[in-house]
Amino acid sequence: MIIGGVAVIAAGVPRETIDVDATISGRDTSIDSVLEVFARHSIVPRIEDAAAFARERQVLLLQDSRSGITIEVSFAWLPFEEQALARSRRIDLGGVGVAVAIPEDLVVYKAAAWRDRDRSDIERLLALHGKAMDIQRVRGLVSEIATALDDPDRIAAFDAILLRTGNYTP
Repeated sequence: MIIGGVAVIAAGVPRETIDVDATISGRDTSIDSVLEVFARHSIVPRIEDAAAFARERQVLLLQDSRSGITIEVSFAWLPFEEQALARSRRIDLGGVGVAVAIPEDLVVYKAAAWRDRDRSDIERLLALHGKAMDIQRVRGLVSEIATALDDPDRIAAFDAILLRTGNYTP
């Protein structure tokens, strides 16, 4: 499932991106098998011993050898990630059907990363799709992330975004 900037664009938010971020189920997935599948499509590791790195960090760092586009594939293990995979929607991307995260789940992924670009994406996704989202679910997941990362300011900042986009009333 596509989860990064490409998924944000697919959700209707105009922005630029230079890479592809994706996730696959970590359960019953062999890193070596995944690498073999990508290799058949000219997508190769971009670091030495990518398999060992993936086993340690749960992310494969790849690159399309033809275009040079970088690709990060994370392995989903958390219940939220598995639910997001199940909730994904299929779209046509250049003649290829791909699964993309729905806007509601993209907000949660972006709240976990929390860089400036991610906060901008959150605000734009909420402005465009917030009325169709289960905001209480999203806010609860963002609160869990903030607690796990010992970052109490994150939920306050998220609430401020919700207020600005008209999706939350304290």
